[in-house]
Amino acid sequence: MAFTKDDIVGALKTVFDPEIPVNIWDMGLVYDIVISRNMVIIKMTFTSPTCPMMEDILNQVKSAVSRVVAPTDVQVDLVWEPAWDLSRMSDAARLELDLTNEGW
Repeated sequence: MAFTKDDIVGALKTVFDPEIPVNIWDMGLVYDIVISRNMVIIKMTFTSPTCPMMEDILNQVKSAVSRVVAPTDVQVDLVWEPAWDLSRMSDAARLELDLTNEGW
């Protein structure tokens, strides 16, 4: 294996929801990265099950990670449990979206 989890995270940081100026990693949308000999599995969610860009973002995730881990296969699993909330966001994402007040 010529890649690391950090390489995968770097790839995930290139994927953005077009409506939010923060990447999916810093948004806290990625719940888990599982690396095995033949497969990388990304478990992720969205802020809402009605996200109109869901399919496109899932495809972007698979494509971005595939470029880093090729020839290893990539599987992206959409999960809804636990539900996403603001506490999953990185400090950088909260700052970018001006959500730094304690009251969020």
